[in-house]
Amino acid sequence: MARAGLTAERLTLAGAELADEVGFDQVTVSALARRFDVTVASLYSHVRNSQDLRTRIALLALDEMAALAADAVAGRAGRDALTALANVYRDYAREHPGRYAAAQLRLAPETAAASAGGRHAQLTRAILRGYDLTEPDQTHAVRLLGSVFHGYVSLELGGGFEHSAPDTAQTWEWIMDALDALLRSRPAPPAAA
Repeated sequence: MARAGLTAERLTLAGAELADEVGFDQVTVSALARRFDVTVASLYSHVRNSQDLRTRIALLALDEMAALAADAVAGRAGRDALTALANVYRDYAREHPGRYAAAQLRLAPETAAASAGGRHAQLTRAILRGYDLTEPDQTHAVRLLGSVFHGYVSLELGGGFEHSAPDTAQTWEWIMDALDALLRSRPAPPAAA
């Protein structure tokens, strides 16, 4: 029998904490059952399987990051908004490496459509309004920013910059300057004849 007080939400949060401690790849229903000192079978009334648990953790991480990003970019524009958004992802990854990894989980289309993943794209498009980009450049820019943010954070978390100068904070600022300059210099598309 499941220990009183166990819910899908409590298990999801405990799974997210476990992911931050041992890595997202190590999160399973069995590992969570050990954490609560219950049988694996007792958790199946709350989560279907390890994939369901991992999906729940991914959705939690996406929601947390979207809330942080919305707060960070509110009232900002241009480079200031760009840097605020980028810093949310970088800081979240440093503070919650397992959850950040979970946020990269490929979700089923119906799950993705109902998740906060769309909020991330909307927030990115909102900051891009300050750069006066039209389609398809705005979509290209959303993809560019996501790739740069995730790529840098992944390399940094993996220790890829540990033994080199300059300091990673300086490189991060350089990247923000470069992205801002690129987005500002993008020529407007030719007017339709």
